[in-house]
Amino acid sequence: MASTAAGPLKRATRGALAVLVNRTGLRGIQRLSALQINAPPAAPIATKSFVCGVTDIPLLSKTVDQCLEETTHKYPEHEALVYSKHGVRKTFAQFRHDVEQAAMGLLALGLKKGDRLGMWGPNTYEWTLMQFATAQAGIILVSVNPAYQSSELEFVLKKVGCKALVFPTQFKTQKYYEILKQICPELELSSPGALESKSLPELSVVITLDSKLPGTFQIADVMQAGDSSHKKQLQDVRKTLVCQEPINIQFTSGTTGSPKGATLSHYNIVNNANLIGIRLGVNHMQARCCLPVPLYHCLGSVAGCMMMAVHGVSLVFPSLSFEAKAALKTIEQEKCTHVYGTPTMYIDILGQADFDNYDLSSIRGGIIAGSPTPPEVMKKIIRKMNMKEMVVAYGTTENSPVTFMGFKEDNITQKTETVGCVLPHTEAKIEDHVTGEILPLNTPGELQVRGYCVMLGYWGDPTKTNEVINDEKWYQTGDLAVLDEYGYCKIVGRCKDMIIRGGENIYPTEIEQFLYTHPKIQEVQVVGVKDERMGEEICASIRVKHGEECTAEELRAFCKGKISHFKIPRYIVFVNDYPLTVSGKIQKYKLKERMEKHLLL
Repeated sequence: MASTAAGPLKRATRGALAVLVNRTGLRGIQRLSALQINAPPAAPIATKSFVCGVTDIPLLSKTVDQCLEETTHKYPEHEALVYSKHGVRKTFAQFRHDVEQAAMGLLALGLKKGDRLGMWGPNTYEWTLMQFATAQAGIILVSVNPAYQSSELEFVLKKVGCKALVFPTQFKTQKYYEILKQICPELELSSPGALESKSLPELSVVITLDSKLPGTFQIADVMQAGDSSHKKQLQDVRKTLVCQEPINIQFTSGTTGSPKGATLSHYNIVNNANLIGIRLGVNHMQARCCLPVPLYHCLGSVAGCMMMAVHGVSLVFPSLSFEAKAALKTIEQEKCTHVYGTPTMYIDILGQADFDNYDLSSIRGGIIAGSPTPPEVMKKIIRKMNMKEMVVAYGTTENSPVTFMGFKEDNITQKTETVGCVLPHTEAKIEDHVTGEILPLNTPGELQVRGYCVMLGYWGDPTKTNEVINDEKWYQTGDLAVLDEYGYCKIVGRCKDMIIRGGENIYPTEIEQFLYTHPKIQEVQVVGVKDERMGEEICASIRVKHGEECTAEELRAFCKGKISHFKIPRYIVFVNDYPLTVSGKIQKYKLKERMEKHLLL
């Protein structure tokens, strides 16, 4: 488990800073001014691939609820949340009132501190409401991917023992109630709050956001369920909350193909949101942030919702899921000052036929994250979207999520070729994967991170936790990176075979294991191939069993409804063999090259 105590981290970081001062020959005051939280380093700060963020800004020992409470006292009438397509506008005071009603309601339904509640669906107002209501009641929010099909849903709910699940009846082609019924056929004959399922024995409370369906409560029921006794119960629970306790589980796939529940504390996400906001500069202004990124991802829930609660930022949601045109309309109508997005989202926004008709003069900056950004795309975003203060952010779910981030003042090379500098109270090093030695500057190796941001661990999986967090509390990212003398980090590859498609992390092993269940497939290898819009696309190279015939259409039909839509391969190529090492292992990098050549990419 990663330590989240502020004191030891501060002492360790200060010690490391002193080492760096001695190495560079800089006096202490010069060293601290070389890497400030809000200014690029003015002088070299490292002689080896090891950096420490500054510690002059204290870490916060607050719970999620305390942050929202304090911000509400400061800005009661400021807009906290705007859902432009649905006419929902909430001031901080209104939102805080709703959060308390929802928290009381959850207690009235029998949920208790430490129980897990799954939030499954797109970016609705209720998603944000549940994020803060669960935190207020000490209930652990489980962020469930809205694209999950029945087997994926069953796995994650069972893994963490969810007691409650909240979702809309349907969104686009996803019929959430019907998917849940595939796992829990008992639902239709159950009384609300009394589900007894063989498949999911711990799940008892099912809440829908809209239609009244058998075996479920509606969200309106929850909002009205609490009475004065539950208010007293909530007040008592709030007194027991400790910032080091877990409050959110975010699922991230692994190379084994099974999703792992990265468990984050109040301390993790409150401090990450605070430091992101300071680096972005929204702590000194009334920022209005357009948030088209999904809330089930850390970027949306931490850098979005938590930053709203910590810094008083107004969050504006253009649509339930990403729509480029809706984002453009929202930026113009709501006078947004900042935008978040993956490179793919920005490419789609810039690609709108009527892009030049929109007034984007209110924008100052924003965050781009999720996958590598082609330099030409970044230049175009800055120029055409007026985003002079655009910064790149890098991190992992297991690190709450952001560990490296650019500065508003960075030059175009730094913005396009690096992921910025380490955040405060965070240590990072580049290690030789074999020897474990810290490498010289500008030498690629595995990026490792240590600090307040490192997750508590993978829920119920100490073995997997110990595989990525060592005895000295370093988290091994699996990413290949280089550090320069100014502390800027460049991600150059991945130790693992992860595919990043439009900001979505996809693990080939998971897709391979699923495709192996098709009766005609002899062997399958999945690789990421380059794609101008998505960054990478999924390519499945398939050997069919002797005597069988198969088509790409047949395999895509086999995938539909069984795995998430973004995991279905864009390219399916039938092959007779794979490139092999002398020892017979498949060389995926050579297969990737072969597929890109075959597909004329």
